[in-house]
Amino acid sequence: MRRWGMKFLKRGSVKELLALSEPQGERPGEGRFVFTDSYSVFDWGEMPDPIPGKGASLCLIGAYFFEELEARGVRTHYLGLEEDRELKRLGGLKGPSRTMGLKLLRVLEPPVRGGRYDYSLYRSERGNFLIPLEVIYRNALPEGSSVFRRLKEGSLRLQDLGLEEPPQPGQMLPEPILDVSTKLEATDRYLSWQEAQELAALSDEEVAEIRHLTLEIDRVITEATGRLGLVNEDGKAEFGFDQGRQLLVLDVVGTPDESRFTFEGVPVSKELLRILYRRTPWYRQIQEAKGRDRLRWKDYVSEPPPPLEPRTLELVSWMYKALANELTGRRWFDDVPPLREVLEELKGVLEGS
Repeated sequence: MRRWGMKFLKRGSVKELLALSEPQGERPGEGRFVFTDSYSVFDWGEMPDPIPGKGASLCLIGAYFFEELEARGVRTHYLGLEEDRELKRLGGLKGPSRTMGLKLLRVLEPPVRGGRYDYSLYRSERGNFLIPLEVIYRNALPEGSSVFRRLKEGSLRLQDLGLEEPPQPGQMLPEPILDVSTKLEATDRYLSWQEAQELAALSDEEVAEIRHLTLEIDRVITEATGRLGLVNEDGKAEFGFDQGRQLLVLDVVGTPDESRFTFEGVPVSKELLRILYRRTPWYRQIQEAKGRDRLRWKDYVSEPPPPLEPRTLELVSWMYKALANELTGRRWFDDVPPLREVLEELKGVLEGS
């Protein structure tokens, strides 16, 4: 998507990034996230049927959590939501928006040398850049969590989780745990906190602040979703340094595409779509193709993904829109039932599939 006077920077499965002005040196730029109704599962790319209202719902939820964090003194790159070519806070909007204004920081891509990523450029940088890490908070260990694989292969230890016995799928953790991974590599990889600190050239105080801010993000999301009867199982956060090397929360946090929520065992996140597609012959083809060729696997998938059933698509759309309504305490979308009713019917879809 292109807009007059803006430069297209990046398109993901959830949102597009446009630049009004690009960051240079110590000077941040200004950009826009445009949230779309499209989605992707299993690295396929855009799926056949967009989810009506998903983009605006994610934009509103992301703005809600940014404004909640800023009310608690947490600094972010959020500038407001666009309406009538102006940036406004949630309370000033007349209706839903799917365009978010933000400060743009530099993205410093580490070059590959000798088959390894070289992060030495971060040692000489002062500010105005994305920290090349993704931080994951975990309050529970749902089935399919990477934690179980990492415990099995020995790259993670029970003491790292604060546990004495091997966990079971669905187990709640006594305290949140924080994981950290690379952000700018072709395939993200988990790191120890010491590795992460060295890679991004962070001080002890900066690592401590990143951990503190991630736990604060977790608390804000857990409190807000808990009021709706949801469990905040896990989620991610990204950070950067402004021109004065003060930390900023970047991207978005707390949306059902960045976090994993459940209601009485029903996923309230993109995980719901993954479950539905795991039950299709198309998914089995994908698994077989990836086992055959990890790089060119799409060449061996003969059929496109099937569209969702019309009623299921409507329910998933309602899930996103009802969550935006109830989290923000404002009825942005009039055409949706209460979230609990939507989730009860989705539970029947999952059990009956």
